[in-house]
Amino acid sequence: MSPARDPLVSPPVDDADVPTWVAATGVDGLVDLHVHFLPDRMLQKVWAYFDDAEEHYGRAWPIHYREPEQTRLDLLRGFGVRMFAPLVYPHKPDMAAWLTSWALEWAAEVPEAVPTATLYPEESVTTYLGDALDAGARVVKAHVQVGAYDPRDPLLDRAWGLVAEAGVPVIVHCGDGPIPGAYTGMDVFAEVLARHPRLTAVLAHAGLPEYDAALGLLERFENVHLDTTMVGTPFTEAFAPVPPDWPARLVAVADRVLLGTDFPNIPYGYHEQLAAIASWAAADDRLGAGFLRSVLHDAPARLVGRDGPSPDGAVRRG
Repeated sequence: MSPARDPLVSPPVDDADVPTWVAATGVDGLVDLHVHFLPDRMLQKVWAYFDDAEEHYGRAWPIHYREPEQTRLDLLRGFGVRMFAPLVYPHKPDMAAWLTSWALEWAAEVPEAVPTATLYPEESVTTYLGDALDAGARVVKAHVQVGAYDPRDPLLDRAWGLVAEAGVPVIVHCGDGPIPGAYTGMDVFAEVLARHPRLTAVLAHAGLPEYDAALGLLERFENVHLDTTMVGTPFTEAFAPVPPDWPARLVAVADRVLLGTDFPNIPYGYHEQLAAIASWAAADDRLGAGFLRSVLHDAPARLVGRDGPSPDGAVRRG
């Protein structure tokens, strides 16, 4: 009989190895809070943008999971993803309402999907966002970089208040990576948090590349979290490496670090994100297996208030 696998010592070596590794961690499946599913025409445009990534970002970004929707769902399920947040985001006015409607309808057909919404600074934002929260949206996505909007815009003030009052997490891309936007930067979003200190915010990509500033926001605001999306993978380390003492820095906020991957829009295998997280857990004894289980399942599941799909495929809501 072979000895039990230690998930810290033996991280997944490829995607085929992920299910065995996940089982070894002891979690009841993965909870990935940063995944993208979009209407197909929009997704094709997103992928076309990444096809020209060398022009936009100065580096190639080949989409690793350029597959039909059903294949992508099957891949996530095969990895052991028990619950995920399909994030949508607008890049101009009059998109957020229909994207939110699409996301809610899509999630209703996928047992593992958390209902999500998005927002944009426009007069109608509180109407469609309020309706989405009433309809059961459990995650909101705000993409400051792609949307090229100021998160401090007065049109968003009541929207942030709605989200804060609902206790629903907003996953916000407000860092300067992979390239700065007109209103990105931890200092900018810090002003939103100062005005809405109860806002449950998840800093996408751990604020990449402003890791220190992102951790500073966690110190100031108790409802701020980080997601792991693309952080620590070989691809990202080439242009936005984490600080040398990154694992030690996570100790104080270990229960506010959440699994995110950016699947399918990543230029490498899903297993690389999991291996990066495992390396942090292994690097500091104060983290270890407990941290790994928290990031992969416990913390994100707790944040969205969902227990995931039951054995018969129905969803149990917390």
